[in-house]
Amino acid sequence: MREVDIEAFSDAWKTGAPAVDVREGYEYEQAHAPGALWIPLGELRSWLAEVPKAETASVIRASGNRSLFGADILAAAGPCAISVASGTGAWLRSGRPRERGAPDER
Repeated sequence: MREVDIEAFSDAWKTGAPAVDVREGYEYEQAHAPGALWIPLGELRSWLAEVPKAETASVIRASGNRSLFGADILAAAGPCAISVASGTGAWLRSGRPRERGAPDER
């Protein structure tokens, strides 16, 4: 498993590569990368089928620390997964696009 910086994540995101946001619902609701699939870290094992398997998935969290654990979970299940260093905080501070709103219920 590897970790990428916000620039590499941005490049992958622009090509439509899947992003999995593993924060809690209230965090996701405040702001997230557009199109990020919301699966709370504590429920990730139960929702693995939701993650596209043919591509590398970027796992993003608030600051990047727990995304390492999420990427390990995904990688153990088969899909290629990378952790986004500095997480959503870096995404937002960089001025990149964001969405707000409640996630679908899990």
